[in-house]
Amino acid sequence: MNRIGDYDIRPFSQNRRNIRLLLKEGARKHNVHALLEIDVTKARSLIKEYKEKKKDDISFTGWVIKCVAQAVTSHRELNAYRHGKRHIFVFEDVDIPIPVERNTGGETRPMAYIIRQANKKNVLEITREIRTVQQEGVTDDTQLLGGYLTMLERFALGAPMFIKKLLLLLARRSALLQKKHMGTVGVTSIGMFSKFPGWAVSIGIPATLIAVGGLIKKPGVVEDTIQIREYLHVTVTVNHDLVDGAPLARFVSRLTEYMENGFGLTNI
Repeated sequence: MNRIGDYDIRPFSQNRRNIRLLLKEGARKHNVHALLEIDVTKARSLIKEYKEKKKDDISFTGWVIKCVAQAVTSHRELNAYRHGKRHIFVFEDVDIPIPVERNTGGETRPMAYIIRQANKKNVLEITREIRTVQQEGVTDDTQLLGGYLTMLERFALGAPMFIKKLLLLLARRSALLQKKHMGTVGVTSIGMFSKFPGWAVSIGIPATLIAVGGLIKKPGVVEDTIQIREYLHVTVTVNHDLVDGAPLARFVSRLTEYMENGFGLTNI
């Protein structure tokens, strides 16, 4: 009896090695996680209504990004990086990296794209930007960070692993380099790719990470009546070196308020 059976041998590609390096860097943080269940019934209804009236689509993920960016604007301590040993840089612009999945050479590859100044864009502008980047061609040079790469990013992607580690070490000490090349608040939506019940916990470099998990229907209480509502699983991850529990709780409260009330979906 063959105790091993059939199997395929696949290369551990440069793409996977790059991702492993970034995840290893993200694992250095002292993370705190908040697992949320947010009623998005109103928002889903408004998005459906807009599609029926305008014959156009609004990205649900784009709307989540808008809510996150607006909430972060009110709680800027989450929009920060440590700089050196003694400083924290708190930024005005909320730059949100998102993953966009591509299939290149028979391999499924995530490509990162940063929505710059997401706090200054409306839901439609963010939706159009996402739709555009989803159509963007991808090569071995751009598969991890997308197009429009700086010379440093192009060099880093093709460099030997020891140089990549050195560059990450330099970026770790510079808030400006981290914001420029990695954004400030990461948003990943598992629901973009498949049906995913439950929560997801992200590991990554941005100081604040928002993971959008599954969407479920279940009974909820609305004005003392029980109704079938749609609830979204959301995980908020922050670096405890920069953010304590009280600011995190206030941010969660603001984000929940925006999402439950369909922020940014009226008068568009």
